[in-house]
Amino acid sequence: MLEEFGEGGRADGQGPAGGEPPKRRHRGRRIAIVGFALVVLLVVGVVAGYGAFLNHTVNKNVQREALLPTPSPGESVPTRAAEAGKSQNILLIGSDERPGQSRQRSDVIILVHLTSDRRKVYLVHFPRDLYVDIPGHGKNKINASYAFGGAPLLVKTVQGLVDVPIDHVAHIGFEGFKRMTDAVGGVNVYAEEPSHGPAGDIHKGMNHLNGAQALAFVRERHQLSEGDISRGRRQQAFLKALLLEALSKSTLTNPVKFAHFVDAATKNLTVDNSFSTGDLRSEALSLRHVRGNDVVFITAPFTGFGTSPDGQSIDIVDKIGMNDLGFALRTDDFSTYPVGDQVP
Repeated sequence: MLEEFGEGGRADGQGPAGGEPPKRRHRGRRIAIVGFALVVLLVVGVVAGYGAFLNHTVNKNVQREALLPTPSPGESVPTRAAEAGKSQNILLIGSDERPGQSRQRSDVIILVHLTSDRRKVYLVHFPRDLYVDIPGHGKNKINASYAFGGAPLLVKTVQGLVDVPIDHVAHIGFEGFKRMTDAVGGVNVYAEEPSHGPAGDIHKGMNHLNGAQALAFVRERHQLSEGDISRGRRQQAFLKALLLEALSKSTLTNPVKFAHFVDAATKNLTVDNSFSTGDLRSEALSLRHVRGNDVVFITAPFTGFGTSPDGQSIDIVDKIGMNDLGFALRTDDFSTYPVGDQVP
């Protein structure tokens, strides 16, 4: 029997039962804050200005695989609505795979929605403990779909939740976060709460992190007040910090430093077979007018925490809220969707 025991994080920014909603933070400097997948897009877009060498690096490093699902005969799949226009939905998958291990569950699941006019970017974080229907496997945590069937099954699962087709997929291993952080000389990340670990202590407020510390920062969940929900906000804060540093003057005007970052970013990137380098560059250029306050972070809606029939701690899907999210994605219109507070 499913047991619910309290209110969870909502897209409208509500915290646990009895708690106060987190205070609204400042939106950050006027620079493109578009999540890791778009870090790579922007990097590819800038590469042309640094010559053929870096262009060759991108083409050599970026891997392509069959990350999108192939529908079975007679299988029902989401269709693209006319209102969607030229909007794009890109699923970013981050996994904490280590050498010698089999495929693990996905630790970062973010749906990147680029609006048709490319003036807004919405980053929808799906907590990995969301208890959902996984095609062919019954109900389980959403991140289990990656372990069961890789990116294609995760795509099917997310599409089933929001009833919106996913256009592209990008996958990054957590080691890539570490290498990119070191390539830019570390990043300044805001932590909403402290934690402790072998890589060093994190205090509430701004922290300067090297690669090893950044990796520990995005992995931590057990010491945080809301577990995976809090970790999701840490991951968003890290992605923002990485983009700020990657697109800073000190990085972009230093050819050696920038080359190291491009190499680190693309060496750990795998995209679906249809996502060509030309497409990456085109998307990057289309986002040139996006600024920090044009990028919105959303947590996929859930009603609270609970326990599954087999004893797992889970996040219970807010079905009404998920339908509202799907409608906003499908129609490319978030004007009435409650986006909640933004990461610092």
